[in-house]
Amino acid sequence: MSDIALQHILPDGWARAKGYSHCVLASGTRLVSIAGQVASGTDGTPVPVGMSFARQWATALGKVATLVKQAGGAAENITALRIYITDMAAYKAAGADLGPGYAAALGRHFPAITLVEVKSLVDANAMVEIEAEALLA
Repeated sequence: MSDIALQHILPDGWARAKGYSHCVLASGTRLVSIAGQVASGTDGTPVPVGMSFARQWATALGKVATLVKQAGGAAENITALRIYITDMAAYKAAGADLGPGYAAALGRHFPAITLVEVKSLVDANAMVEIEAEALLA
């Protein structure tokens, strides 16, 4: 990350967030904005029918990590994720099954994350869509 500095902000008295950061102060010279990624094929094929929530999660995060790498960065350059899910109960039920997919894509890097339940996504089979921002030197 050379000329990039990420500082995790935690105000006095706030509990440390579990699995994400409340706020990340970033400095650098190039911003990468990644459109919402779902578990569709990289060839444009839709999300496979019946793909599990955890597999969709891992696939979408992997695509985000791939795009950041292709732009010249690494997972550690990601400053924010916006995660849209269609079923909060499915997210909670997936629980620990989400960890390996997260770790494979982002390791132990925890950017600022927003997780929101939405009614639907453009791909009718998608349960997870992830947008990202990264800062590169």
